[in-house]
Amino acid sequence: MSTAAAPTVSEPSVGDRLPALDALRAIGAVAVVGHHVGFQTATTMNTTWGGWLARLDVGVAIFFVLSGFLLFRPWALSAATGRARPRARRYLWRRALRILPAYWLAVVVCLVVLPQNRPASAGDWLRHLTLTQIYQPAQLRYGLSQTWSLATEVTFYLVLPLVAVFAVGRSWRPVRTMVIVSGGVLLTAGWLGLMAIGLLDTALHTMWLPSYAAWFGIGMALAAAHVALRTGTAPAALRVLDDLASAPVACWAAAVGLMAIATTPVAGPRDLAGPTAAEFGVKLALYLAIAALILIPVAFGGPTRLKELFGSGSARWLGAVSYGLFLWHPLVIELIYLLDDRPLFTGGLLNTFALTMAFGLVYAAVSYYGVERPLQLLGSQRRPRSTRRGAASGPPTADGAAPTSAPPTVAATTPVPTAGG
Repeated sequence: MSTAAAPTVSEPSVGDRLPALDALRAIGAVAVVGHHVGFQTATTMNTTWGGWLARLDVGVAIFFVLSGFLLFRPWALSAATGRARPRARRYLWRRALRILPAYWLAVVVCLVVLPQNRPASAGDWLRHLTLTQIYQPAQLRYGLSQTWSLATEVTFYLVLPLVAVFAVGRSWRPVRTMVIVSGGVLLTAGWLGLMAIGLLDTALHTMWLPSYAAWFGIGMALAAAHVALRTGTAPAALRVLDDLASAPVACWAAAVGLMAIATTPVAGPRDLAGPTAAEFGVKLALYLAIAALILIPVAFGGPTRLKELFGSGSARWLGAVSYGLFLWHPLVIELIYLLDDRPLFTGGLLNTFALTMAFGLVYAAVSYYGVERPLQLLGSQRRPRSTRRGAASGPPTADGAAPTSAPPTVAATTPVPTAGG
């Protein structure tokens, strides 16, 4: 059943932003909030439907695939249209302004305010301020456990300019570019192999970039395909993406079906136990497919009612503040339990979720209007002189954000890696 116009309808301009994608950031952030609330209230251990909450850490897959898509697209677009390539220094400057100040504020507040983090050591401050807290075991502190995914994503930001230049080459050949960036799948497969033979730790190394290279790589491959379709340089086989986009109900129904599979033990435990390498691999693959099926109907094809809805003002606002929601919701959960004197793994799911969303959005709005938005304007108006003539980099994403994945990630309530978020 289709809600779309003919999938061959092009966007108004190939260089335009894709505002409907903003809503996907909000979906990813809300999913991660639900995952963490489910863990905190122990609802994830409900044998009937708790698995759905446990697997809402799929929100991180949405963030990572979306980041690969949005941030690589300017490089693909420059190659396909003959424009100047994005300047790496300008791109990194804008990424730093987008991610770091709001993140640093969250680190300061969590390490100072939460009694569980006091006294914070010099190492705690150094690791969290430099986003290196994932490179040693058990270094994630209360209210900051979700930042493992931000540390991973920032590593992707740093390597992207090098990968992008190599992938697009000197001439635009979209299939070659897609093959090169899809090599992230091989990197993740090799990483999983090292886990399987015991050379890597499934508690620590599941938070490092190679575990998620496939997610970023497929996002980049979809970006190359999108540019090729919109510039008329795509082989006929890629039109299947526009065809899929014309049937969003089918795509999302398939995503729900894969999610149902992920709720079973085949994707690993729901509690603090770490997965086996095989379970982790299955979870990565399922989450990748789910994220791609969610992204395709929103990014590809022609104008649809779905894109109009996702591009509405309210949806875009939620997308804009979603990074703040990702940053602040674990602190809100901790404060709810502290002020109400609740024991861990107690409390009602619905009221805890409602309180977390309400206060999380307040914190997120303050973060966006007080810190993030002013600095984004600074990034576009007062950038380093040597980079002012560079082409624009991709639009900011929330996941810097974003928030768990398929690892034994870190629950918002404990500083040790867990089975989610």
